[in-house]
Amino acid sequence: MKFIGEILILLYSLAGCSSNTNQSTNSLNNINFKPKDTSFFGRLSDSAISLTLQKVSYDPSYFIIAYPNGDIPSNKGVCSDVVIRAYRKMGIDLQRKVHEDMLANFDKYPHKWNLSSTDKNIDHRRVPNLMTFFRMHQAQLLITSLPSNYKPGDIVCWSLPGNLTHIGIVIDSTNLYSKNNFIVHNIGGGQVVQDCLFSFKIIGHYRFKG
Repeated sequence: MKFIGEILILLYSLAGCSSNTNQSTNSLNNINFKPKDTSFFGRLSDSAISLTLQKVSYDPSYFIIAYPNGDIPSNKGVCSDVVIRAYRKMGIDLQRKVHEDMLANFDKYPHKWNLSSTDKNIDHRRVPNLMTFFRMHQAQLLITSLPSNYKPGDIVCWSLPGNLTHIGIVIDSTNLYSKNNFIVHNIGGGQVVQDCLFSFKIIGHYRFKG
């Protein structure tokens, strides 16, 4: 997995979206590949990297899916599906966990969608709900401007133009110029690796083991 991850990061690094990258990341010399990390979060990082092998079209449509361990069609997805799928590879079903937590604490979750009850097809796929879930499960970390504070396996949420929310996973390879760990996310171009940690305003930082 580590070897595959290194190749994928090399292929995707040219598409980096970070304005903090001072030089083009177009060779292995620009990428700091770290020793294999077999901890939970190291394996979560590998799980996220493996998702980039899967061709996915950005599709925010509502889908009726199975429960538990339901997923939308494998060739479709949005940013939240990257996190959901990476954790599922670790044996953790965020669909079930978020649904059960919302059943018990519905009033503590955002009511942006004018819902009067839970919806196991979509609740876990909404970034504000994931942010609430991680915060309620003591997974919230400080938001800082120091790249070293964002570790492999961390979840980061951003605010995008238009008041949109976005989410991705920090992985265990670093851009030598920006010093940022790369991110696996889907911002419209599929599940890819990019240097975009500080490209947008960070509004959430989490480390969740399940």
